[in-house]
Amino acid sequence: MPLISTGHLTHRARTDATGVGAFNVVQLEHAQAIVSGAEAAGRPVILQVSENTTRYHGALEPIGLASLAVARTAGVPVSVHLDHAESADLVHEAVRLGFTSVMFDASALPYADNVAATREITAYCHSHGVWVEAELGEIGGKDGAHAPGTRTDPDEARAFVEATAVDALAVAVGSSHAMLTRDAVLDLALISRLRDAAGVPLVLHGSSGVGDTGLAAAIRAGMTKVNISTHLNKLFTRAVRAYLDTHAEAADPRAYLGPARDAVAAEVARLLDVLARPGR
Repeated sequence: MPLISTGHLTHRARTDATGVGAFNVVQLEHAQAIVSGAEAAGRPVILQVSENTTRYHGALEPIGLASLAVARTAGVPVSVHLDHAESADLVHEAVRLGFTSVMFDASALPYADNVAATREITAYCHSHGVWVEAELGEIGGKDGAHAPGTRTDPDEARAFVEATAVDALAVAVGSSHAMLTRDAVLDLALISRLRDAAGVPLVLHGSSGVGDTGLAAAIRAGMTKVNISTHLNKLFTRAVRAYLDTHAEAADPRAYLGPARDAVAAEVARLLDVLARPGR
C-alpha cells in the first residue's frame, strides 16, 4: 500500500471522532512491529522517528529510509513522521527523504520566538506538501509543554495556530514524557476547550503514562493524534530480558529481538483498537 499523508490520517480520525496511533521507531524491529500490529488490527498507523533517535543512529537517513521502506510495503495505510525536531536542517532532510509530516518543537523558546521559528518551518514544509505539527509550551527541557503541571492556554493556542498556520498542535493537558506508569490524570475539560479554540487536530504527547480508559476519554474530549513510545520500549526490553534470563548462552540477537518485536506488535494492535473505538 502506498505511503499516506499524516494529514489524511488525522483528518479522517478527527472527522470520525477516533484517535490515530503514532508510535516511535528506535530501530528497524520497532518499525516492523508497529506495522505488523497495525496490519493485525486492520488500522492505519503513524511511524515516528525522533531527533533523539536520529542522534543515536548518527544520521536520519538510515533509520528514516528503513521506516519509509517498511511503510511502503505495509498492508494498511502508514505515514512516516519526524518527531520533536528542534533543528531546521533536520526538518529539511526529512522532507527531502520523503517523510509525510514533521513535528517542529520550538517550545523551549519564548512565545514570540516559537511563533516566528514555527511559522518559517511551516511555510517551508507546506511548499513541499508536508504536514506540520508544533508544540505550545512554557517550560524548556525535554518535557516542554508536557512537563508535569504545565497546561496550554486555549486563547494562546488559538492565536498560535492562526499565527503559524500549523496543521496540528501538541498541547499540555496532564501527560508527561517518559512516564513508566500509566496513571497520568488528564484535564478532559481543557482538552475540549482546546479542541474548540485551536481548530486543528490536537496531539497528546507522553501518552505512555495514560491508561486505556484515559486515552479513550481524551479522544472523546477532542484529542486526535496519540503519541506512544516509552510504553512500547518497556515491553520490548522486558521481552529481551525474559529471553536472556532463561537463555544465558544466547548469542544470536534474532533469538531475543524476535520475541521483543512480537510483544510490541501485539500491544500496538491492542492500543489501536482502544483508539479506534473510544466510545465503547
